Amino acid sequence: MKSPYHSMASYTRWKKAVAEPNYSDVDPASNFPWRISTTDKVATAGSCFAQHIARHLKKSGFSYYVVEEGHPIGDETMRDAFNFSTFSARYGNIYTPRQLLQLFYRAYETFEPSEKNWVTENGRFLDPFRPAIEPNGFSSEEELIADRRQHLTKVRHMFETLDVFVFTLGLTEAWRSKVDSAVFPVCPGVAGGVFDNEKYEFHNFRTSEIVEDMQQFLSLLHEVNPSARVLLTVSPVPLAATAEDRHVLVSTTYSKSALRVACEEMQESHANVAYFPSYEIITGAFNKGRYFADDLRNANEDGVNHVMRLFLKHATDFDPGYIPPTKASAEQSFVDRMMQVVQTTCEEELIETSLSRPT
Repeated sequence: MKSPYHSMASYTRWKKAVAEPNYSDVDPASNFPWRISTTDKVATAGSCFAQHIARHLKKSGFSYYVVEEGHPIGDETMRDAFNFSTFSARYGNIYTPRQLLQLFYRAYETFEPSEKNWVTENGRFLDPFRPAIEPNGFSSEEELIADRRQHLTKVRHMFETLDVFVFTLGLTEAWRSKVDSAVFPVCPGVAGGVFDNEKYEFHNFRTSEIVEDMQQFLSLLHEVNPSARVLLTVSPVPLAATAEDRHVLVSTTYSKSALRVACEEMQESHANVAYFPSYEIITGAFNKGRYFADDLRNANEDGVNHVMRLFLKHATDFDPGYIPPTKASAEQSFVDRMMQVVQTTCEEELIETSLSRPT
């Protein structure tokens, strides 16, 4: 008698789906449950990798939903410098589900962190919860408060009017206030502020906490926007540094595993939530490291193109035929291809920069 495996599709078998195909043809995005149309308002948030999704959505003709576009007289270079359109609103990187949940609470005025601002050495003001969005800081506390107020108003509008919310989960490690447990995008003292053991503490979120935070966010989003669909991905970018006393590779493995498990639980328990395997495409052994730059952290353009070809194929109603797999020329070396990394705005990378500053 034949076993159940005899009737399973070929993509369920490692040999047929991973080992035998050419690496650029491996397609782990089977059975995506719904499609994004070109008229859907698609909002993005999350870690650095989410910026790649936004970039490809824009150039592929989708309705990439941006609620903070910057001043109309500013050109694209200026808007990019001030982090307009990097994500759908100017919230900067949102690395953890707790950060996302906190943003929702702040937008609806059910939580206001006690930490109001950080002051730079030259007297400029930074927002502790989006320290990199204003390159030179705000000129005054009043300017910062006004910008924050309009920003959170825009975020609230975004949650209520988006059709699809793409969220890339990036980290489990975070730094938070000992006063009210407010979570920062990066450790105070790295991208602004001054670190103080009496004020701040490290926290590495457990899987159960991540699941609880995501459940709460999805419930709140449904209350204000019942028809919203949510697409989850996990960033393939390893930790720049770990605050745990252990090897960064071990911390990276824990972090990505916990986030991936949480995504699975959300997909299984919510009909409007789907997971897209960008993490598996970039980190899979089948590509033999071809999809990382030479820093072994950032995804290069070959990898991003592979992800987005499959994203457009499975998750949208758009024909991606004009975006072929990236083929390296005969003269182009493996190292050259590894260098093809698309730059993203990422506060976490400032950890290395901060370590080179004199103490």
